[in-house]
Amino acid sequence: MADEKTTGELADARRSAALLVDQAVGFLYPAALRAAAAVGVADHLADGPRTPAELAATTGKDGGALHRVLRLLATRGLFAEDDLGRFRLTPDGDALRSDAPVSARSAVLMLTDPTMWRPAGEMSRCLTDGGSAFDALFGMPFFDHFARDEATAAVFHAGMASMSDAENAPIAAAYDFPEAARVVDVGGGYGGLLADVLAAGPTLHGVLYDRAHVLAGHRLATRLPGAADPAGRWETAEGDFFASVPTGDVLLLKRILHDWDDEQCVTVLRHCRAALSPGGRVLVIDAVIPSGNEPHQGKDLDLMMMASLTGRERTESDFASLFARADLRLRRVVPTPTVLSIVEASAT
Repeated sequence: MADEKTTGELADARRSAALLVDQAVGFLYPAALRAAAAVGVADHLADGPRTPAELAATTGKDGGALHRVLRLLATRGLFAEDDLGRFRLTPDGDALRSDAPVSARSAVLMLTDPTMWRPAGEMSRCLTDGGSAFDALFGMPFFDHFARDEATAAVFHAGMASMSDAENAPIAAAYDFPEAARVVDVGGGYGGLLADVLAAGPTLHGVLYDRAHVLAGHRLATRLPGAADPAGRWETAEGDFFASVPTGDVLLLKRILHDWDDEQCVTVLRHCRAALSPGGRVLVIDAVIPSGNEPHQGKDLDLMMMASLTGRERTESDFASLFARADLRLRRVVPTPTVLSIVEASAT
């Protein structure tokens, strides 16, 4: 019996070791995904399958290397190789096209950018030193680096807009906005969420609030034709949410608080509280981390926040505590079809 037990324990140990090795090499998949996105391979497969040699001739890249990258991505169903050695783009991989109806290419490039990738690889710094690994690697905090590097900032804002395109309409549809409300999208970027909110609510008036260099790229005029002036259904407002927030009936904070530590979040929420019209609502749209051991994308993104920024993904009780410190009260958490939830707060 002792020998049998020992044999079983060794088998379990070997399975565990094999599992861990398999998971440790998993970082090569997003590396391959980034390479394919950077080259724009999916765009060249929109009209049908091609061999790596044909793709190499079109893209000016190495055919052998392209084959190896596509072969790995095919194991996850983004591409498929046929008996003739040609690769085709699958429905699951279609969003890698830059001209796809909902393209994720810019989001992939942002999420695998060196500003995210390098700190993740140095995550042990967070465990040893506390705080972000980004500062030590880049010599300054995340957003300070972006303020000095226009090219990286452009990757970030385009990536955030791309990441949001698939989720904005379902989020907008998940909440019953009050009639004729003034909706302020705080730190709203290029305005994708606000555009979908206004499209779903024809009596709403929207305010897109962000820094001037971000507002310069907004898409409200193209997304909402016929309302492309401040006297129409939307307007833009320039500012810093750490200093003030425009007055509104509904204040949106989508993927904002997760970037910042608790003290910074309380500052932003206090400005929202001061700007809130009587009976108004603050809607924090972020991942809400569930209890238990089940996978949740928020748990992944939480480590990205830890490695590159000062923020974190939060639980429902975390949000309740932040709201209380800002003289707000958590009313409910509204699930959406996306990984994000709408955490609704009102004045206490």
